[in-house]
Amino acid sequence: MTEPTHDDEAHGGALGSRLNWLRAAVLGANDGIVSTAGIVVGVAGATADRNTLLTAGLAGLLAGSMSMAAGEYVSVSTQRDSELAALAQEKRELKEQPEAELEELSELLERRGLSRDVAREAAVQLTERDALRAHARVELGIDPDELTSPWNAALASFLAFTAGALLPLLAIILPPQHWRLPVTVGSVLAALVLTGWTSARLGAAAPVPAVLRNVLGGALAMGVTYAAGSLLGAVGV
Repeated sequence: MTEPTHDDEAHGGALGSRLNWLRAAVLGANDGIVSTAGIVVGVAGATADRNTLLTAGLAGLLAGSMSMAAGEYVSVSTQRDSELAALAQEKRELKEQPEAELEELSELLERRGLSRDVAREAAVQLTERDALRAHARVELGIDPDELTSPWNAALASFLAFTAGALLPLLAIILPPQHWRLPVTVGSVLAALVLTGWTSARLGAAAPVPAVLRNVLGGALAMGVTYAAGSLLGAVGV
């Protein structure tokens, strides 16, 4: 049997990273679909004016996409700061107490199933090659070459939410008045089937429960906001 090579492991890690980004993009688009659909369907329950629907939909799109981007930037920045601090501390420890760190790496490798002698030899070789990288990966679970950029994460969230939000926005303003709600509801539910199935497949989960949760959640959001909009429109608010 062929043993996995370092390149295989690197490609595997890169693939896992890409899948995580793709899953986050799908979920961001899903948020854009549901939240914007809830807004425009709710407003449609109160008024049929196209300009009002467009204004409400654009406001929801911009507010949601900016909120997602800002939240992702803050979250990833905090994570990155923590990872950089951990790497800096590890670098200091390697400089101040190299023997203790070598022993620590040996013990960590031994806990992963290597014999004492093999673990020691592996720790020595990893330390000679790149001590900080070895400790970062084995001890901290961090790849120094794969630290996430907060700006990239923010931009990805902004684009994903915007892409999802455009669907219900266009669906509510482009068709004739009597087709707006059916087209919007139908297109949103179809999109939620797709995003639910995709997120489940990317996460190696059963697609049917994910699709049902997605569709029912979106349908509930649109139903509640439409009922609220209809009630407010009926009382002249």
